[in-house]
Amino acid sequence: PRGCPCGSRRRVVLRSPQVVCKAASAVLVKTLRFVQNVPCFQELPLEEQLLLVRSCWAPLLLLGLAQDRVNLETVESAEPSMLQRILTARRHEEQPPPRAPAPPPGRQHHGPHLPSAGEIQAIKGFLAKCWSLDISTKEYAYLKGTVLFNPDLPGLQCTQYIEGLQREAQQALNEHVRLIHRGDEARFAKLNVVLSLLRSINANVIAELFFRPLIGAVNMDDMLLEMLCAKL
Repeated sequence: PRGCPCGSRRRVVLRSPQVVCKAASAVLVKTLRFVQNVPCFQELPLEEQLLLVRSCWAPLLLLGLAQDRVNLETVESAEPSMLQRILTARRHEEQPPPRAPAPPPGRQHHGPHLPSAGEIQAIKGFLAKCWSLDISTKEYAYLKGTVLFNPDLPGLQCTQYIEGLQREAQQALNEHVRLIHRGDEARFAKLNVVLSLLRSINANVIAELFFRPLIGAVNMDDMLLEMLCAKL
């Protein structure tokens, strides 16, 4: 019989948000510094650079968190359960709720979308997979290159050039694995499984988990643009 999916839908928060979010912010700065120091990346037009970074900042951040071995501990949120919300709604359905005062212009508030236990488990599973493989610094660099140079993004103009860079990153990773891990013929495939795990993790979940607790609602595009154009 299938297990009840209710557990994976529970909302969770970081156990130590100040510590983990500061660590994630430091990793994001380090990640963008890494990107800026890739000569081939610097040769691309600024619009192409921004498009690439906006699409891959979350998987690059997760690779950085894994590389720095940032531990991720969560606890269940104290927000009402679905049953509590249903019962509360029935209790008040006969009387309209009091109207909340309208926020000042330009200060519209959107409540946070707390990540679910299932979404967090996907992140933890990714980190655990990286740590079990004991990925080296060079392997992380080649994995980041593969993620960064994604030729399949709509709107790119230098598609063939970017596709060639991604191919070079994969070839360099393969050659490194063959040289260093000669007895492990499956390691290259295992490292590509790591990349496939990244595709199932939503960037919005990463933003909510690691950045909202410190700086509130954040437009990641604006923040990335500011950081990318700054001298990190």
